[in-house]
Amino acid sequence: MYMKAIVINQPGGPEVLKIEERPIPGYSENEVLVKVAAAGVNRPDVSQRKGNYPPPAGASPDIPGLEIAGTIIETGSNVTRWKTGDKICALVTGGGYAEYCAAPAGQCLPVPENLTFVEAASLPETFFTVWSNLFDRGRLKAGETLLVHGGSSGIGVAAIQMARALGATVYVTAGSDEKCRFCEDLGAAKAINYKAENFTNMIKEITSGKGVDVILDMVGGNYVQNNIRSLANDGRLVMINMMMGKDVQVDLSLVMTKRLTITGSTLRSRDTVFKATIAKNLEETIWPLLASGKIKPVVNKVFPAQKAADAHRLMESSGHIGKIVLAF
Repeated sequence: MYMKAIVINQPGGPEVLKIEERPIPGYSENEVLVKVAAAGVNRPDVSQRKGNYPPPAGASPDIPGLEIAGTIIETGSNVTRWKTGDKICALVTGGGYAEYCAAPAGQCLPVPENLTFVEAASLPETFFTVWSNLFDRGRLKAGETLLVHGGSSGIGVAAIQMARALGATVYVTAGSDEKCRFCEDLGAAKAINYKAENFTNMIKEITSGKGVDVILDMVGGNYVQNNIRSLANDGRLVMINMMMGKDVQVDLSLVMTKRLTITGSTLRSRDTVFKATIAKNLEETIWPLLASGKIKPVVNKVFPAQKAADAHRLMESSGHIGKIVLAF
């Protein structure tokens, strides 16, 4: 049995993404086989396409895609929760850009009845990432303040809504007045246009010199020192990407005098037990808020799967607000 998949035959630009026929993947006793209706597009997919983010052992070597939504058509012998016909979304380590994909049972979540497959496919990678980094590593609590860089990104729109719903005050940076307005409409208390304003000065002004409790940063580079300046005493800086570079120079005296924590993580290489724990926390805490409409998926554009190259071009342009999704 064969399926259509979007594959990377060699590192390069968006044009290297091609549709090919591949065997329908097998699945283990702890996995389910999903007929994919939609797959989210994420920055790691772009990095993998360029040859900068090799998939971990066991993941599909040339089919990208970290999040899917669709219908379960087969289940492994140890799977008890899910059955054939269940509508789920799932975090996967690769292989999502295809008509069929195997997913660990513990990393699957039910599609809320009020959401489409396209909306559900926009959730797993960003929601797992935000939960793990903001609430587990960053220890964000109700009543605290959060700064999110890239507030209009997929990560950003999830972080704004999740943090606000759980009682935090959220500030963001974004690259245009339009994106800033969108973030504030979504629930950010203040959005800072980083192309027109210095976020360090603005955070100092907004917080009356105190700084924020947590910063979620996907930029790296020269943002790191400014993040340290913008944190309150006992603040936490959580790094999830380094789009402006991995080599930085910081003033360690501020880290010590302000008692700061600098941490970070990558999710893709973590084991299924770790990811299943995140899924359980999301289902208990966040999924009811999705079902009630208090938190909403933000999908910017949907591309047919054969237009995956155009989806990557939009991702690299940073012209989008929210998530980009492929439909099968």
